[in-house]
Formats: sequence, C-alpha cells, structure tokens
Amino acid sequence: MNDQNILYTNLHSELPVVDHAKGVYVYDDKGNEYLDCAAGIAVVNIGHGVKEVIDAMQEQSEKVTFVYGGTFTSEARARLAKQVIDMAPEGMDKLFLCSGGSEAMESVIKIARQYHLECGNAGKSKVISRWQSYHGNTLGTLTIGGRPSWRAKYQNYLFNSPHIPACNCYRCPYHKEYPGCGVECARELERVIRYEGADTVSAFVLEPIIGTTAAAMIPPKEYFEEVRRICDKYNVLLAVDEVICGFGRTGKNFAVDHFGITPDLIGVAKGMGSGYTSAGGVIVHRKIVEALEKGTGVLTHSFTYSGNPLMCATASAVLKYIKDNGLVENSAKMGAYFLEQLKPLESLPYVGQVRGIGLMLGIEFVKDKVTKAPFADGFNFSAKLAAYCFKKGILVTGGVLGAADGVLGDAMQIAPPFIITEKEIDRVVDTLREGIIEIGKNL
Repeated sequence: MNDQNILYTNLHSELPVVDHAKGVYVYDDKGNEYLDCAAGIAVVNIGHGVKEVIDAMQEQSEKVTFVYGGTFTSEARARLAKQVIDMAPEGMDKLFLCSGGSEAMESVIKIARQYHLECGNAGKSKVISRWQSYHGNTLGTLTIGGRPSWRAKYQNYLFNSPHIPACNCYRCPYHKEYPGCGVECARELERVIRYEGADTVSAFVLEPIIGTTAAAMIPPKEYFEEVRRICDKYNVLLAVDEVICGFGRTGKNFAVDHFGITPDLIGVAKGMGSGYTSAGGVIVHRKIVEALEKGTGVLTHSFTYSGNPLMCATASAVLKYIKDNGLVENSAKMGAYFLEQLKPLESLPYVGQVRGIGLMLGIEFVKDKVTKAPFADGFNFSAKLAAYCFKKGILVTGGVLGAADGVLGDAMQIAPPFIITEKEIDRVVDTLREGIIEIGKNL
C-alpha cells in the first residue's frame, strides 16, 4: 500500500494494514490475526462485524444519511436520546449529540458556562479539573486535561483552569492511607474553590475512573460523596467524563453508578458508537435544562454533524445490541474473571499494582516494588510489553507515561470488547506474564 500522503502522528511509523475484523479479532492484509484486547482504544465494546448494527446502518443509509440537526430532527435521533436517558442516572433529562469525546467534553465546558449565565451568575467561568486526567485533544479539553506532556507545546493557547491532584490511593499525594485519610484529595476541591472564589467557578470535571493516563485508577465511594457535597455547597456543576467508562465498560451503565451519585453533566462517546460510527454527546441534568428553558431558550452551541441520522441510527443499534445481549452484565462478569487472573502478576518483579473494575483494567509498572519508584524518564515498560504482546498477536494499550505523577511512571490499559471469553482472557494473561518476565531479564 502506498501511504506516502498520510500524515501520521509518528512520522517514522510503519503500521500494518488492516484488512478486516470480526468479534474480538482483527486481521491484517498479510493474514495475521490479532486478539483485540484494547477494543481499538476502549471503543469497540460490542466487538467487530456485528450484523444487526451493519444492517441498521444500511437501512438508514437508504433513507437519509445527513441533514443539519438545526433544520431537521429524525426518528433515529429521538430513539437514541431515549435509549441513553433510560440508561443514565435518575435526574438526567436530555442528550446533546456531537461526533466524539473531545467535542463532548468541549461541550460540557460550554453548557456549564451557559447554565450559570442563564441563572444570573456571570462570574462563574472557571473549570476545575485534575492532574493525571485526559479529556480530549482540542485546546479547550487540553486545558482541563492533566497530562503535562500533551499540554506542553500548546501552553500559550490554554486558558486558566485550576487543577487538583487525582484520587490515587496507590500513590496518595498527601502520603496518607485510606480510610484514615478522610479523602483529603476530595477536600482539596473545596480549598481550591475558596482560593479561586466560589463566584468564579463554573464546574468540576473529572473521570470517575481514570482511563489511559493512570489505567483504571478507582476512588473510594466516599470520594464522590464528598465531591458532590462540595459542588452543591458552592453551586459548582459536577461534570463527569464517561467517554471511556460509559455504556457498560465498568460493569454498570455508567461508572458513576458504582458511587451512588448523580452528576450534572456526563460527557460520552466511544462505546456509544462502538467504532461503527463516530458518536459523542453530553447527558444533561434536568436542572440545567430547566434553566435554559426559563432563560433564553437557546443553547448557543452546535456542530455540523450533531445528531445526523446515520450516526443516530447506528448508535441506537449499538445500544440495542448491548441491552438485548446483556453485555453490561457480561462486562461485569468477564471483568471479575479477568481481574482475578491478572492479580497474581503482582508477585512478579516490576509489577506495582493490578487494578480495575468491569473490563476497564490496568497494570502499573515500577522500578522498585517497595518504594514504588517509577522507571527513569525515557524507559517505558508498558510500551515494551505492548510491543511483545503485538508480536504474539494480542493488542493491548501501553506506552503512555505519567502514571506515577503525571510525568514519570507507566501503566498498561486493558479494555477488551465485552464479548471476550474466559479462554481468550487466559491467553492474554499468559502472554502478559511471559512478556513481563522476558522484559525483566534485560533490566
């Protein structure tokens, strides 16, 4: 294949050419088979080549693929919105649609701002977020993101967005231990709101369970309870990024369901379209909708492809397939089995922690298991392990630095389609074990 006209993000990359995919397997043009234990990158939740979804795409394509969402609506758009709201926590009322995760989280920032304007709180514009987070690759979402290496080149373009430490019980930034810590990391939010001025803060944005940047870092339930209390106290919207977690990845419809709280805004993408279409959106709480209705009645925000019929029909078929086949429940079941099989890897050298919930799993690697010291800058254990697995025909997500403190440390994200089997899980675990031992021999 002549790919000389493609601008890859790595200009020296030599990528294999994909030919086709089915279920949890991807095949290149040379006939090599790969077990997709990354679901692309936590996207293809239902697996590749699902006939019911492909049929729905064709059916909609034969009717109409695109109209501008500000001119027409469609039955597919209404159906998808109802499906999403039916899955969402109680109190979530409407769905704004867009084309992906970055657009979704950019929309969260803007919807939060307009809510406060409609309520007469014009000073509320700042968004507080966390370090060791990722919310997208636009300038707005890089601003609220907490991955320093991705922000550095564009720092001059980013707006003022305060950050607080992430909840990381494995590496507590306050050098405390749960539960005696009193979730100090959550109470930091209140301190920053007060420092910035409560009348200037619009929203607090976070991943309920941190994705690729820290690979399945899970807070205790009390963390979210405290965050919700603080946001309510200071009239700050609680906005969660469920781009990776949403639609069953953690074994529940949404990750916030594990914590028993209702946010004000939920950014979604990836699993809603499962790679069959580029889909994203913001699930909006009733109180925000009511403020807009009582105010201007106009959301000053839109994208060309928002709510186009083809995307909506495709995403609707994906969510129907998830429900009809009990895939959220299967994610919980297979995730529990996967975690059980992965946990013994903690006895190996250089494996600091295995963690996860549902089929959102992570392995953090360390140079010293006692001190938890990360490898020096430039050495990426997870990238080497991902490359080893690739040669063995298994796709996993490695190579992202910063798991320890945002700059150093690395972890591997394991996020397969929800249809993975125990036999396939066993193969992945065996290969990971072999790879960790092999890489360790050269250290």
